[in-house]
Amino acid sequence: MKTIFIAYDQAHHEAIIEILDRMSCRGFTALGTVQGRGSRKGDPHYGTHAWPALASAIITIVEDSRVEGVLSRLRALDEAKPLLGLRAFVWNVEECI
Repeated sequence: MKTIFIAYDQAHHEAIIEILDRMSCRGFTALGTVQGRGSRKGDPHYGTHAWPALASAIITIVEDSRVEGVLSRLRALDEAKPLLGLRAFVWNVEECI
């Protein structure tokens, strides 16, 4: 099992839920509104007057066989709208109850 942490501009929310649905990744936790700044480029997402955009995040635990499919679809979404911002990170799951 793997954990996929996805941080993204709120405009991507419905598309990311659709990706998870299409890849049969049923369980996830959406963190709603989060703030952050990308490590490469793009505008900060602070929800302030100067930087009004906000971000969201989702954590999902998936079977190893689904990871590459999810990442490839997320990558395509990010490449289609690179100024919005989308990052995904994968971690091993040590134990699950």
